[in-house]
Amino acid sequence: MQSLLNHPSLMDCRRLFLRNYEVWINIGVHDFEKRGEQRVLINVELYVPLATSTPKADQLEEVLDYDFIRRTIAQRVSQGHIHLQETLCDDVVGLMMAHPQVKAARVSTEKPDVYPDCDAVGVEVFRVKEMA
Repeated sequence: MQSLLNHPSLMDCRRLFLRNYEVWINIGVHDFEKRGEQRVLINVELYVPLATSTPKADQLEEVLDYDFIRRTIAQRVSQGHIHLQETLCDDVVGLMMAHPQVKAARVSTEKPDVYPDCDAVGVEVFRVKEMA
């Protein structure tokens, strides 16, 4: 994923990312996909304002913890069968955007084992919070 830090509304942000987080989940619309788990790679970029994410005392409480990203994804994928990657991707980006420090988020999901003649099939979504 290419960074969006050059987007005008994100120039004052720090980009946090989780790259190629591998989960095994029951996902898909075809009968053969409903019989077992598939490998899915999830990528997340979170954009948080420097004003609220720059540590002054070098303490974890001062920043958005990466564990939030992994834990949130793990909770979502544990909820049972998902038909579409689009649903998974939309759900994850929505959960990321719910964090008060997150100004924008980009999430992609990939199923790398679907077709033998390509690296993966997937979907990506990007959202920016409306600022009042």
